Amino acid sequence: QVQLVESGGGSVQAGGSLKLSCVASENIFSRCGMAWHRQAPGKDRELASSISIFSTTTYADSVKGRFTISQHNANTLYLQMNNLETDDTAVYYCAADCSPLSGGYYQSRSDNYWGQGTQVTVSS
Repeated sequence: QVQLVESGGGSVQAGGSLKLSCVASENIFSRCGMAWHRQAPGKDRELASSISIFSTTTYADSVKGRFTISQHNANTLYLQMNNLETDDTAVYYCAADCSPLSGGYYQSRSDNYWGQGTQVTVSS
């Protein structure tokens, strides 16, 4: 079983920065697409960003140009969050799609692995 542990959340002022980290219990980047989701109060969960095993990336329009997803070694995923806005306030979740059916690109699947979530709060 793959376990994902997140860190780096906290409270910041609008315009500030945070860097979230996600450490996997196994070296999975060779076979699993990775993603950061977020869920704001009263809203549906949103796919903020993803990265494939080929290092191609996707970003939601709401974060494009401000957030950067990256990975280091074989088990650590990052989300660099710059120029934060109050609308970025949410619980952020790390997720892994390790299905061979996904071809290395992250997809929403029922058997994906999820972290516990970390709170990001942005104040004006």
